[in-house]
Amino acid sequence: MDQPLSDLQAGYDRVAEQYAQEFFDELTRKPFDCAMLDAFAERVRGSGSVYEFGCGPGHVARYLKDRGVEMRGLDLSASMVEVAARLNPDIPFEQGDMANLALGDESLAGIVLFYSIIHLEKEQVTPALAGMKRVLRPGGSLFMAFHGGEGIVHRDEWYGQPVSIDFRFFCGDEMSDHLEAAGFAGIKLEEREPYDFEYPTYRCYVSATKPLA
Repeated sequence: MDQPLSDLQAGYDRVAEQYAQEFFDELTRKPFDCAMLDAFAERVRGSGSVYEFGCGPGHVARYLKDRGVEMRGLDLSASMVEVAARLNPDIPFEQGDMANLALGDESLAGIVLFYSIIHLEKEQVTPALAGMKRVLRPGGSLFMAFHGGEGIVHRDEWYGQPVSIDFRFFCGDEMSDHLEAAGFAGIKLEEREPYDFEYPTYRCYVSATKPLA
């Protein structure tokens, strides 16, 4: 018997098409985000396979692929994976859980998480990051973006669909502590104020590496 879908997966399955319509082109209005992704692309280009975890409709994977990065995508939502594959037929996408990765040890050159870690419960974050460190090669790069602050925003309706989705905020130092606890090094944090069309939280960008030894 199939396992019931989590609230998160079921919610994103319901809104995948509408979400893609709203967000697939969002990077065209976010120069700071593009600069951060450009810097990540410079670090990982030509070094091997890079995954986006929580890839949504694949717009971040698309951006990095167009800059020469060997991209793949993973998302909990099967419907979101279908949308991403349709919009980006030259990028492989698959369904999976970034908190329980079924990838080989030291198989990736890089990982990017763009506003996807905000769906993890606080106690899940360090173990999930430790799992990501496991699948990165020594010297591999991780880059993430998330909403800065404290607290949780809950949605029970989105695009006219019933959902039950929590969005958690993290302080930059808090996420740095999670990364350090998971065994990452070279942790760097940058922040910006929200653009006027965004949800009114400051944005955090954190890069880190898996130690060589």
